[in-house]
Amino acid sequence: MCLDINPVFQLKCFQPAAGLARELDKGGPEAEGTGAAAMEVRPLPLLLAQHHHPRLPGLLPDHPTYCLPSPRLRVRVRDRRLKRLAAVPSWRPHGSQADAPGRTGWEWAPNAAVALVLQLAMCSLLFLFPSRARALALPPPASASAAVEAAQEEEDQEWEAALQKWKTKTYALSVPLRIVALRGSFPPLWIKDFVESQGKRLKFSPELRANLDGIFSDMSQCMDKGQVQPKSAMAADIVSIGDSWLGYAIRMGLLEPVKNAEEQDWFRSLSDRWKVHLCRNQNGEAVPNGSVWGVPYRWGTMVIAYKKNKFKRHNLKPIQDWEDLWRPELAGKISMVDSPREVIGAVLKHLGSSYNTVDMETDVNGGREAVLESFTQLQKQVQLFDSMNYLKSFSVGDVWVAVGWSSDVIPAAKRMSNVAVVVPKSGSSLWADLWVIPCATRLQTDQIGGRTRGPSPLIHQWFDFCLQSARSLPFRRDVIPGASPLHLENPVPEVPQDKNKRKPKLDTNLVRGVPPPEILEKCEFLEPLSGKALEDYQWLVSRMQRPRPGLFDTVLQKISSVFDLKSRF
Repeated sequence: MCLDINPVFQLKCFQPAAGLARELDKGGPEAEGTGAAAMEVRPLPLLLAQHHHPRLPGLLPDHPTYCLPSPRLRVRVRDRRLKRLAAVPSWRPHGSQADAPGRTGWEWAPNAAVALVLQLAMCSLLFLFPSRARALALPPPASASAAVEAAQEEEDQEWEAALQKWKTKTYALSVPLRIVALRGSFPPLWIKDFVESQGKRLKFSPELRANLDGIFSDMSQCMDKGQVQPKSAMAADIVSIGDSWLGYAIRMGLLEPVKNAEEQDWFRSLSDRWKVHLCRNQNGEAVPNGSVWGVPYRWGTMVIAYKKNKFKRHNLKPIQDWEDLWRPELAGKISMVDSPREVIGAVLKHLGSSYNTVDMETDVNGGREAVLESFTQLQKQVQLFDSMNYLKSFSVGDVWVAVGWSSDVIPAAKRMSNVAVVVPKSGSSLWADLWVIPCATRLQTDQIGGRTRGPSPLIHQWFDFCLQSARSLPFRRDVIPGASPLHLENPVPEVPQDKNKRKPKLDTNLVRGVPPPEILEKCEFLEPLSGKALEDYQWLVSRMQRPRPGLFDTVLQKISSVFDLKSRF
């Protein structure tokens, strides 16, 4: 057997051993001693050359060797990078004599033994712990490591690109807010400013409609049918309605209260007069501790417009109060809205009473008969009761006086010449456009997505935006008819005049959209009619004469609808 110790001390076994034994038994001139026990000192390369295994490479003639003093075991150690070994064996050049003076021939034995022990230990570790040995293997080649790093870097880039794509999607970061509003009730610039204030997270969907009646009818039909479509007003987060519709809408279950309104800054900015008007119970009645059902963003008054040139030509005094509508020279020269509350309210103001009179018999001088007589006289004075066409008749017909809401009358008066607009000095009715929340949560439908779980979380941001002081500027500059809710009880700030823009000034007692303080304190919002007031309205309808069919039919039908809708107005 022959051991070949290379740089990693690989152990190699040479066969056949029987042949080696026979060579050792023959002896020779270089042998020491006699018989089988004598130790042979024949050079190991010569021995291996005679008995070379076909699978093992041959040895060079000058290959250094170590001769093991054993008849059946010889050791060969190749000198290749022996510095890696902890114990470096000594070696003797080929042809050196083992019996040199002072040397016994066994000096290499300790080092060879150490090398053999290390070789056996390493083989044992590889055999007993193959997985740990693989873990301690040398690192992969540089080319393989570079390929792994390149693949990992490419994967990281793909993840980064996917993340950036996800961030750019609208649905991933946006919050929807859909409103249905009355066209012309607020400046279009509000939409742009609000979007800029909220940033990219807002998905704003404003929809403008022609009139408040259409918005209210849309909501009523959805509730009656129990179905709602994505484009209907009931599916919106916020809609516009008139304050005169608020009580009826609450009773019909069309609205839901504004949650946590008392904690919001926009609610604290409102005056007590607004809070009294907006806090209602489930029956729509104003109560001190009621819920907040609406948020005002614009208000105005009932006004009277007249043609100054006609009055001047016929030497008529300017109109100042409600009683002027009963002047004989104006018979057949008046057009008026067909709202029952406004028509009967004008009669009550003419008699010195309130729009919100509870009992006509006890609260009005002369009782119900006086109201009936005054109402009959007004019928003869007014040529047209029509909320849609009263201003057309005023502009092109022979009508000299128009009675209507300031949001309608003031824009029409600006387009005409020689027209004056006044708020009656005894006070008038106040109207307001409100933001309200449709009660879509009552409808079981899958047509409007998450809207059935509640309105958008951005509703308070919209309310707060509309009630900021900066939003009052378009009203003060007469860009939009009406006034900001902030100026119902607070003074209206002055507006800097632009010298380069000289607009014709409207002849009116309104100051930047607001009545004078002495008149404003006599104005009042329309409250829901009480049961006794409904009875008085019904009595007026039953006693009303119809001498001119078609002239007063519209207002009578409106009054009759009051009882069908249980105080809709």
